[in-house]
This record gives sequence, structure tokens and C-alpha cells, in this order.
Amino acid sequence: MDYISTRGDRERISGAQAIVRGLAPDRGLYVPTSFPDIDVSADFDAAALAGGGYRGIAKLVLAAFLPDFTAQEIEACVDGAYDRKFDAPDIAPLFSITKDDAAGRPADAHVLELWHGPTAAFKDMALTILPYLMKTAARKTGEDKKIVILTATSGDTGKAALAGFADVPGTEIFVYYPKDGVSAVQERQMVTQEGGNVHVFGIRGNFDDAQTAVKNVSGDAAYGAALAARGVRLSSANSINIGRLVPQVAYYVSAWARLAASGAVGPGEPVNICVPTGNFGNILAAWYAKQIGVPVGRLICASNENKVLTDFLRSGVYDRRRDFVLTDSPSMDILISSNLERLLWHLSGGVAAGADGDVRRMMGGLDADGYYDAGEAVRQGLEDSRFYGGFADMERAHGALASLWQGQRYLIDTHTAVACAVMRGYWKETGDRTPVVIASTASPYKFAGSVARVLGLAEAEDEFAAVRQLFEYTGVAVPEGLRDLESKPVLHEQVIEREGVRATIDAALAG
Repeated sequence: MDYISTRGDRERISGAQAIVRGLAPDRGLYVPTSFPDIDVSADFDAAALAGGGYRGIAKLVLAAFLPDFTAQEIEACVDGAYDRKFDAPDIAPLFSITKDDAAGRPADAHVLELWHGPTAAFKDMALTILPYLMKTAARKTGEDKKIVILTATSGDTGKAALAGFADVPGTEIFVYYPKDGVSAVQERQMVTQEGGNVHVFGIRGNFDDAQTAVKNVSGDAAYGAALAARGVRLSSANSINIGRLVPQVAYYVSAWARLAASGAVGPGEPVNICVPTGNFGNILAAWYAKQIGVPVGRLICASNENKVLTDFLRSGVYDRRRDFVLTDSPSMDILISSNLERLLWHLSGGVAAGADGDVRRMMGGLDADGYYDAGEAVRQGLEDSRFYGGFADMERAHGALASLWQGQRYLIDTHTAVACAVMRGYWKETGDRTPVVIASTASPYKFAGSVARVLGLAEAEDEFAAVRQLFEYTGVAVPEGLRDLESKPVLHEQVIEREGVRATIDAALAG
């Protein structure tokens, strides 16, 4: 399997090369030129898949997408990543909310808990394994330069990347987050991160500002050449790196296999997948799972008030020219969805159709004018792929969160609440009874203040007091990585303008 840029660089490279590079030289994203020739539902017995556990499924998926890695290399990466760092033996457990009477019980619903890793967010599912993949890929490609990881974060990616790459030999990691656009818990997780190779900066602006600043530096060919002369290669831990995206495919394979093995769905029967997302990577991984044979019906893309994706999926027109809304699901407060570019390339026909020209047109329009019309081929592809776009405002999301707690004593965070609210709207609109997997992207304790307010608790002194208050009220265990955060020393305090990213890199490398 080869990988190629979405924007016109026709060089076909291996998975290892794509992982090391992160972003293509033409600023495009790497995509597989074809999908693995397997059919999960037909070629693999569901019981055998589920019986192999999460690690077994991850090895299957990674081997399919990264055939240039040996079986031994894949095994070492998977076993190194998915170990006792996760507090759930099955890594990504499912919880049934079928009995949620407030939703009218229109379909079997299963919450896929993706937040049992060290930072209590779904980003751990890929960022615990990315350092292993990166080190292996560097060795395989003969990379002898220091790898500098640049990462923009809306909250969760930053801490997960920092934890994964801290003190990894031959690397430096730089994380940039919107100073006033993450929760207090998310910020404290990042600014207390230890490690001789870690650098964390707040950026004045929103996540789109941070993401654009990092992509501008990563895509600057002249700057990259200057760094290469100093023995440095830039790469990324954002989901623009294919090494982030591929591991995410595994948890959708795992969810279907476990439901099929338990009899919750019949052999080859589909499930719908509902994902709360802003940057589109998490739901793109579900679409990739569908391409390799996982029986997926609807792909339900759940947005908050920043509903640029909802509007795009319904119209085929992407328009970021709108007010940016700060919500209590901040990791979804995004107006520029980077990973959508990969889907546009695939739906525009890929290599055979010269899709890079269409993608360059669309991305150029987004940069210059703030919008683009994807065209009829993409609109038809969205329909054929069975995407559904829906959004929920905070009131509806809060209602879903409160209902689940009151009805089942099941606690979710504010992002998962958006997905549950959108799912209810979808059921009401369509009457579709297909079983659904809802991606739960963070522990409720990462947004404890918001969750506590929804449950009617008194206003806490700060976010950390809210964690204690929420635990006392619910009895739901606090993830180990979130305990005693307020007592940890702050190690990273610098706040910069978005134009200052390059200067921070130069200063750190010079030091």
C-alpha cells in the first residue's frame, strides 16, 4: 500500500515515510491510494476477532494499513501502547444505554468509552501508540535527524501527545493551545507536563488560529530546509499525521466485532456510528473502517453550535465565514476541519480522477475566501457513504447528559452529550432502528465544572473543586491522570501571538 498527498505531490511513499513526514511538502495530507483488500465481516469471524481482544484487533488493522511494518514491529508497537496505562482491561469498553426511556428506546445504543487512557480522552487511543510508530518508522526509513513534533490542540491532543513523547530520545515536542479556549483541567494537564524535550505555549486566539499557525510553519518548505541543514525534521502529532488516524480505525472494528460476538447484531449486520467531532478525524476513522469491510450504516456527524460540518454535509458547501461560538464542549469549537480534506480527496475519485486538483481548488478557496463548493461528485459521495450531519446546542446537550444520569446513573461529558443529543434528533427525524455506537470522547471529569452545573450542583470554587464535588455527588471514579492536578507545579507559562510559533521553535532548538 502506498500513500500520496491530497494536493498534487505525486510521490508515492510508504506508511513509515508518511508517519515520519506528517505533512506533505505541498501542505497536503497523506492518504492511502487504496484500501486493504479485506472484508472484516466476511473474512474474519466476529467471535475470533473479539476473542483476540483489543490488541489483536489493533494488530490486524495496523498490519493492513502499514504493510511495510513487519509483524514483529506491529506487535511491539501495539503491546507497548495498550498496556497498564489504560484503566480498562478491554481498552475501549462498550456500555449499553438501550434502557434510556427518555430517548423513547428507538434503537439499541452502545457508548464506546474511548477515554480510559492516561489523559482520560480519546486521543490516547492513537497518541499512546504514535511514539512507537514514529520511532519504528524513523528506524525503517533511515531517518537520522531529530524529529520535532509540532501540535496544535483544542485541549485533549496536547496532553496526550506530551505524555506520549515526553523524554522519547531523538524528539522534541511543541504544543500550542488557545489560551482561553480549553478547560482549566485540560490546561493544567498540559502546563504541568514534565520532560526535558517538551514545550507548551498558549496562543492568543482560538483553536483555528493555533492550527493555522502550526500548519503554516509545518508547510514552509524554506524553513523546513533550513531546519534540515541543522539536523532537524518537522513532523506532527495532530490527526493530520496518518499515524494518528490509522490506530483510530481499530476501535470501530473492535466495537462491531464485540457487538457481533455478543449477538447484539447479527452476522454482517450494520451498526450506525455517531461521533462528536470538530476536526473530522474521529469520524473519518469510522469511514475508513467502513471501507475495509466493517458493516456500517449511517455515519452520524455530531456538531455543537459551531456547526460548519453539519451545514457542509447537508449542502456540500463549506463556509467558515460565521461567528465562532465558545461552548462547554470546547474540543469541538472548530471552524476549520483539517481531516475533511482526506475525505474530499477520496470522494473526488482519488488518483484515477486526479482528485488533487479538486482538493487544491477547495483548499485554496477556503484559505482565500473562507468557503468552497465541493461539487456534485463529493455531494454524491457523501450521500453514497450515508453521512448524516446534525448539531445540538448546549441546552439540548445538557438535556441528554442530565437524562442519562437521572435515568441510568450513567455519567458522560459535554462532548459525548452533544453526540447523544444529535442521536436523539436523528431517531426522531428518521425512525431508523439500526443499533448505534456512540463515540464517548472524554471522561466527564475533564469538564467537571460544566457537568456539575448540568446536574444542578452548587457552583464550585474552581474546576478542581468541581472534580471533588462531582465525585462526592456521583461516586463515579476519578481517572488517575486527573487526580491532584491542582497540586502539581506549573512548568510552562508562556503565552504568545500566533505569529510567534517559529520563534519558539528556534529559541528552544538553540538552547
